[in-house]
Amino acid sequence: MSMRLSALAASAALLTGLTGLTAPSTQAAPTAQTTQAAQTVNLATNPGFEAPSPDLADWGSIPGWTCTGGPAEAAVTATAPHTGASALTVTPANADSTGECAQTVAVQPGTTYTASAWVRGDFVYLGATGTGKDVAPAWTESTGGGWQRLSTRFTTGPNAHSVRLYVHGWYQQGPFSVDDVRVDGPAPAPAVAAGSVPTDDKVVFFTVDDGWQRTPEAERFIADHRLPITAFPLPMPAAADPAFFRRVTAVPGSSVQDHSVSHADLGKLPLEQQQVEICDARDAMTRLFGTAPTFFRPPFFAWNADTLQAAANCGIRTVLTADADFSWGASNIWHPGLLQPGDVVLMHWTDTLAVDLQRALAAADAAGLKPAGLVDYLR
Repeated sequence: MSMRLSALAASAALLTGLTGLTAPSTQAAPTAQTTQAAQTVNLATNPGFEAPSPDLADWGSIPGWTCTGGPAEAAVTATAPHTGASALTVTPANADSTGECAQTVAVQPGTTYTASAWVRGDFVYLGATGTGKDVAPAWTESTGGGWQRLSTRFTTGPNAHSVRLYVHGWYQQGPFSVDDVRVDGPAPAPAVAAGSVPTDDKVVFFTVDDGWQRTPEAERFIADHRLPITAFPLPMPAAADPAFFRRVTAVPGSSVQDHSVSHADLGKLPLEQQQVEICDARDAMTRLFGTAPTFFRPPFFAWNADTLQAAANCGIRTVLTADADFSWGASNIWHPGLLQPGDVVLMHWTDTLAVDLQRALAAADAAGLKPAGLVDYLR
């Protein structure tokens, strides 16, 4: 037995002592609490590995999931899935890899959830971290070549708003497959749709979308005027120049938020694909800038009831449009008169942004308003 398998056996013995289970084992799915039964849903993103990859997603990415070995290890395959047309197959690329794939799941504090998945292979693990309490993973020594269901239950701590769900194999134990993942618990309340911020303060909010054209003129204007900017970049341009977005959101009150992965019309997508678009963009912004977004700007301002639920499932509290557009030389205010307190102004990262910002700032001054940061007003 290798050193790593010896360590595995020791870990299994420890987990057995903690949980009172006979290891290796598969726990049966517990019954949902009576108070939650009517509203229990599956909160996992792309649980059956059926969702198509968004157009602007990273090459080789698994929608909804982050796999440590990337496309060299993890792939969606159509070979003998548990259900549906496909499953995840992971082949650890070297002796130092367990082939872990994970996703962030939005949860509620003080709430019980059941995580489960069907797996195939040797020494496959399913668990969650960030729950606020120690949780032993479910695991199996071998599925005997077929599919086996793993399940674990956890109750979140008082400060837990998201958990990291993971599946992985073990060192030098070969490929494994995963399908039909579930995180069963109460559905969060849908996000709130808003085009402005309810406030009597004499403030207005400058928001800037997309990120394809990043000019030094716009960067200088933001810095010279100390403008709090709420940026809604797409992951691809954000990843191309994260330092730029850090600089233009350096003024207190500024932030980087969620604008989807591929700038798709979400109103034409089912909830499951909308959740991929929003959650994957959330994860990208979190990796790049260190803070998880709490606002979502729907591309084309296109959204529906599924958008509000998908956003909530990704931990987003507000789906934000705007009530004024100063992009590309425009000065459109979509209500009578001047800008009003709480108005959200739309702009874009384009070669006209510097003059667009100047025009928007002049409009705010004419109305007796000052730019403010959304993070200071939307909680």
